[in-house]
Amino acid sequence: MDTTWPTILQVLGNLSRPFLSFGSELSLTSLACALSVAVAFVVAKRYRRGRRIRPRAILRALFPRRIAKHPSTLVDVSYLFFNLFIFGAIFGWALVSYQVIANGVSNSLTTAFGAVTPSALPEFAARTLITLALFLAYELGYWLHHYLCHRVPFMWEFHKVHHTANVLTPLTVFRVHPVDTWLFVNILALVIGTTSGVANYAFGVTTYQYALSSTNIILVVFIHVYIHLQHSHLWIAFRGLAGRVLISPAHHQVHHSNNPVHFNRNLGSCLAIWDWLFGTLHLPAKEPERLSFGVAPSGRDEQTITEAYIAPVYRAARGLTPRAATTMTPTESGTLGA
Repeated sequence: MDTTWPTILQVLGNLSRPFLSFGSELSLTSLACALSVAVAFVVAKRYRRGRRIRPRAILRALFPRRIAKHPSTLVDVSYLFFNLFIFGAIFGWALVSYQVIANGVSNSLTTAFGAVTPSALPEFAARTLITLALFLAYELGYWLHHYLCHRVPFMWEFHKVHHTANVLTPLTVFRVHPVDTWLFVNILALVIGTTSGVANYAFGVTTYQYALSSTNIILVVFIHVYIHLQHSHLWIAFRGLAGRVLISPAHHQVHHSNNPVHFNRNLGSCLAIWDWLFGTLHLPAKEPERLSFGVAPSGRDEQTITEAYIAPVYRAARGLTPRAATTMTPTESGTLGA
């Protein structure tokens, strides 16, 4: 029996899933929403300044040539293909499952303290609470991984790949080393799994979050509203209380800045509350700041596959040796915390 066509259809289905899944950062719906928000922002900005609103001017504002033709942008495209077609098939798994951890934590609490009477809360209320709790756990896990990446030299060597972008585009989110992603998903599994286990024990019964395509519904909303714009040139800044609760695109652009004042700041994904609580928050200015990105002292990072995937492994391994730890210079290791 010829299996060629079924195999081709299966491969095409796997490749199209990220674009068709609501919970994916590449979903067509989220990209369309992000584009709509970006257009509305540019139009409103031009209107406030009394400038004419022309389609061509809007396109230039959204897709400036200096960014579209920058070597860093071309590398972002290569990372996208690698992560979609190779990484997902080879490295897209966690060492531990958050569901296994959740069950383990819940069972351990039951053994230690006894069973809990099932909550009398309506299902809607229980699911709403667990949805909020797991979203906060996701944000805490994201912040914790990000914090460690900027503080632990071994982890920084892999995370630094993301910071080598000299310009920011929505595709920069895929500029990540496989080891960095592997560490990320395992830390998330630990934090979210523990939270889920504690919550299920407290409710006295397994309670499921509201989700779309297996993604927390609150996170899906953020993905559709402005997550794509965090890696962009659009200066959308949240100030005041909003800037202490939410990570705006400007917050994350400050995070990528190679100005030492901005090092190790704004480590959250959607929320700024963990940065606010742990003292790593830097509120962006209302008006666009002059920022430069990257980690190379020359201001021009190497944009090669070797530097992206192989060199971090070598540097991380070298950093583990006592001799290397005493002789490595900032230039060799990259600016820790950029």
